[in-house]
Amino acid sequence: MNTLKFKTNIQCNGCLTKVTPHLNQLEAIKDWEVDLKSLNRVLTVRTATNEAQEQVIDKLKAIGFFAREI
Repeated sequence: MNTLKFKTNIQCNGCLTKVTPHLNQLEAIKDWEVDLKSLNRVLTVRTATNEAQEQVIDKLKAIGFFAREI
């Protein structure tokens, strides 16, 4: 299993509510979480494939968020 980390602009629980159904529908993602206490709002994604990186970035961009791999 691969672990990917992204800096995001997901700021609060409301943002998580908006993002959750979109990230949950990506089959490449096994699970994910956002550290809202971190200044960088780190999104950690566990996946079985490397293709998930672009999928996560594209999905978040489509709903008004950004993700940059760190």
